[in-house]
Amino acid sequence: MTDSIKEWHPEDPDFWESTGKKIAYRNLWISIPALLCGFAVWGMWGIITVQMLNLGFPFTQAELFTLTAIAGIAGATMRIPASFLIRLAGGRNVIFLTTAMLLAPAIGTGIVLQHPEWPLWSFQLMALWCGVGGGNFASSMSNISSFFPKRLQGTALGLNAGLGNFGVTTMQIVIPLVMTVSIFGTLGGEPMTLVKESGWIFGKIAAGTQTWIQNAGFTWVLSLVPLSILCWFGMNNLKPISPDTGNAIVAFSKITYLYTLAFMPSIFMLWLYLPAPTGLGILNVWVAIPLDIILMLTVMKLAAFGTMKEGVAKQFQIFKNKHTWAMTTLYIVTFGSFIGFSMALPLSMKVIFDVIHVPDANGVMTHTQANPNALPVLAYAWIGPFVGAMARPLGGWISDKVGGSIVTQWTSVVMVVASVAVGYVMKEAYHSATPEQYFFTFLALFIVLFAATGVGNGSTFRSIGFIFDRQQAGPVLGWTSAVAAYGAFAAPVVIGDQIKLGTPEMAMYGFAVFYALCLVINWWFYLRKNAYIKNP
Repeated sequence: MTDSIKEWHPEDPDFWESTGKKIAYRNLWISIPALLCGFAVWGMWGIITVQMLNLGFPFTQAELFTLTAIAGIAGATMRIPASFLIRLAGGRNVIFLTTAMLLAPAIGTGIVLQHPEWPLWSFQLMALWCGVGGGNFASSMSNISSFFPKRLQGTALGLNAGLGNFGVTTMQIVIPLVMTVSIFGTLGGEPMTLVKESGWIFGKIAAGTQTWIQNAGFTWVLSLVPLSILCWFGMNNLKPISPDTGNAIVAFSKITYLYTLAFMPSIFMLWLYLPAPTGLGILNVWVAIPLDIILMLTVMKLAAFGTMKEGVAKQFQIFKNKHTWAMTTLYIVTFGSFIGFSMALPLSMKVIFDVIHVPDANGVMTHTQANPNALPVLAYAWIGPFVGAMARPLGGWISDKVGGSIVTQWTSVVMVVASVAVGYVMKEAYHSATPEQYFFTFLALFIVLFAATGVGNGSTFRSIGFIFDRQQAGPVLGWTSAVAAYGAFAAPVVIGDQIKLGTPEMAMYGFAVFYALCLVINWWFYLRKNAYIKNP
């Protein structure tokens, strides 16, 4: 096997059957577990923060929500340069190095979690570093898009993204499990004792139980090392897609350079956004997100040099196409919702259903008394992301048959209705002395919402493969996934803020309004009689 392939013609049936098919699927099957680990490392703070609360770490609920949000915005920001990496450095080089890079935040997270006395900023730094895992999605999807013919784009990208998204579910099942045992012996550090009861896939874990929370980070080393080796020896660069990668050292330098730059706007924006003592607290979420995107694009354009400058300029051509902006908006509906809810749901379930909500002597609602009938959050939080990931390949397959935009339209309708229903149930639970009676209704509605995001994820990727040519499809896939990933920042912030205000339902009602707006955009661009591109 050669690492670089000079000729690639997947639209030629003879080439595809004789040569291309085998190579394309080999790269896909290696890409999927690498992407899965990326999602796991990126999203793990959503589970870690729940256990930090159970262990009595000295941070408020609001501060714990910031850890999830920081990981979210870092991953989203990393996707912007990651969407350009395949052309600049080659698929094999990029997937190998970005997978190996995950070892640093995994090990670092394991270290800081052994020290609850350390300041909040040390945990925030690890959450920021875990954003590398979120960035990997853009390069992975851009890479796989290059290998497959248009007629198989929906299925291939649905498999890569959908099975890769299982990283969220895998993490939500594996982390509670590995925290119950001493996997690494004396090398893994000492256990801590649960102050509050916790849970895992099989039910409750009683308060007073010993827990190795540091395993939440350390355990990924066991999969990342062999996966990195597999990426290096099993994947390929495509010369027609990545003509000027240079040798491996040059390619690695480009990747490291752009990923290092990506941290700069994130750190600056978070300094402006986060409250004291970490930051200045002068921005709200809707100013912070566009500012971060603008800063990242500006840094990339100014910092590019040599052949990188020409490559970045070519990639920036996608911004002149109106369909880039339409599909970006539609992808926020699907993937932005999937990853945002995945990040925010575990801690939201904890603070809504694990306490009773009763008025004090003055009639003011309080939300601090433990609920003796609470269900174990960690036994159920994984189900929604699991269903969403399962539905993603199905959405791609259906869209290959009937067209991407019609599938997106119907899934958006479901999301509008489900969001309103979830908001109503959240309102009832947050004003109830027995919130557990609403738990399974809440969970069932969120499962419907996750299923719709999964199907819509597959349909929007199919639409991108249909609407854009091969040179633009990869960068557009990366760009749309980058912007949509800011849902991992926005959802925890918005839901957390509304819970703090006592109106969690308003977050879901706001999302429903946005989904309804996107219904109109999808119809106008791709479904009406005189649509710009009929799809179908």
